[in-house]
Amino acid sequence: MLPTLKPVTDIKRHAVEIIDQLREDRIPVLITERGREAAVLLDVGTYRGMLKRMELLEAIAEGEQDFRAGRFSTHEEVVDRMAKRWA
Repeated sequence: MLPTLKPVTDIKRHAVEIIDQLREDRIPVLITERGREAAVLLDVGTYRGMLKRMELLEAIAEGEQDFRAGRFSTHEEVVDRMAKRWA
């Protein structure tokens, strides 16, 4: 989905209408200033979804680093720890 391009002056003049449209179609708005990309406007749901995905990707990357550094437990070790903890 390609973002909608809007000059910053349109945002200033029509903010309420642009936000209403953003809520309806959830298509990001790329705000331009003097013809150059300046910012992106997202609906809250899309923004929160992106944050969740970023957190998940960061956790996966951290797990991969731990694995490469040898910081991991075998399945049997985890089962033993859980059994001791919850017994």
